[in-house]
Amino acid sequence: MKKLLLLPLFASLVWGDSTHVVVKITNDIPYAYTTDSGKKVKIERIQDTSNRLTDDYTKTSRPCPPFCVQPTKIHPNIKNIAELEIIQFMQDKVSNNTGVLIDARLKSWFELETIPSAINIPFPVMQNANKEKAEMIFKILGMKVEKDGTWNFDKVKELAVFCNGVWCEQSAHFMTGMLKYNYPTEKLNYYRSGFQGWKLLGLTTIVHKEIK
Repeated sequence: MKKLLLLPLFASLVWGDSTHVVVKITNDIPYAYTTDSGKKVKIERIQDTSNRLTDDYTKTSRPCPPFCVQPTKIHPNIKNIAELEIIQFMQDKVSNNTGVLIDARLKSWFELETIPSAINIPFPVMQNANKEKAEMIFKILGMKVEKDGTWNFDKVKELAVFCNGVWCEQSAHFMTGMLKYNYPTEKLNYYRSGFQGWKLLGLTTIVHKEIK
């Protein structure tokens, strides 16, 4: 049943000859496409089956606090999503500008490496935002301010938010700032596995600023 649901879901993302793909995303999805900084990016898994992570994301243990295992649910009404849902979100929401994939990590981490199509809103920006700052950010995300000053969230963008992984609380801090000013919970999605989960599957990443 799952296979039948996924095929039409990703049909518009997959094209070309996939017979050479050794490591597919799923049995029926060899690769997908999204856009990052105006350029088409192919989302695929690393094809080298002997590949191993060698960077900071190989660590199993970090001091807690602050790097403690995070609860599965940030809020009862915020949906948890994983990698296939992120790719679906790119297709269904990011592609038509009704959704935004948000990297809530600090700018230096975002520039070093991130998920394709993600934009960066560092968690302290929302965590420490006053009402004026929140209003500015929410307007960018589609909120309208009515003549009487009330905030209209009817057409705000849906967000998928991630940080480093299950040991990282930056997404929670970001969401707390959003919820403080009543951003609709039904418009928020939490990718708990985060960037470490994405990398563990060997999925495509983007570098915005190389270290020289």
